[in-house]
Amino acid sequence: MVVRTLDAGADKPLRFAGLGAEPNPALGRRGLRLSMAREAVDGCDLWVMAPMVATQEEAEWFVRRARSFGLPQVGVMVENPAAALTTEQLLGAADFASIGTNDLSQYTMAADRMQGELAPLLSVWQPAVLAMIRAAAEGGRAAGKPVGVCGEAGGDPLAALVLVGLGVASLSMAPSKIGPVRAALRGHDLDTCREMARRALAAPTAAQARDAAHDLL
Repeated sequence: MVVRTLDAGADKPLRFAGLGAEPNPALGRRGLRLSMAREAVDGCDLWVMAPMVATQEEAEWFVRRARSFGLPQVGVMVENPAAALTTEQLLGAADFASIGTNDLSQYTMAADRMQGELAPLLSVWQPAVLAMIRAAAEGGRAAGKPVGVCGEAGGDPLAALVLVGLGVASLSMAPSKIGPVRAALRGHDLDTCREMARRALAAPTAAQARDAAHDLL
């Protein structure tokens, strides 16, 4: 595998590079010159994680391989019931876990993500999916390691409150969704989030789970 380092500048300016205006960016600090001006890798807290992990043996294999290349923080994704129910064991090898709510919903509910008419089954509000997320978060807490969410649910302000209440340590989302989620989290204490999660888990349907959480807003 051949990997090219970042070639930005010219028609692909990066605001975070902070190089200021250049008369002719195509002939300016781009490609290697940008890397030399902004050595991001040296100061980067680099984490890597493997998708579709289902067993402890798989987690151990990936962690062992990643560490052999000098990667310091190695994690696994929780995207299926097997991983959700054994997160504590997976984190015996890995440093962190991240729940992919989209695939976790698909495999928990046995519903193809590509089949539009099954969309209601793929909601993160399905009580069974919430139970899987709770199991993974509890596994992380038992192992003393963080479990985050990197699926679509993290960008939903109401779902974010419930995820925090379930014990999720971090949320990943599109930049445009950060403001609303931040506002929701600032407006509710942890006890309220936990009560939202408890009521959602106790609901018999996805719609009722969402309504139960919404009633506490």
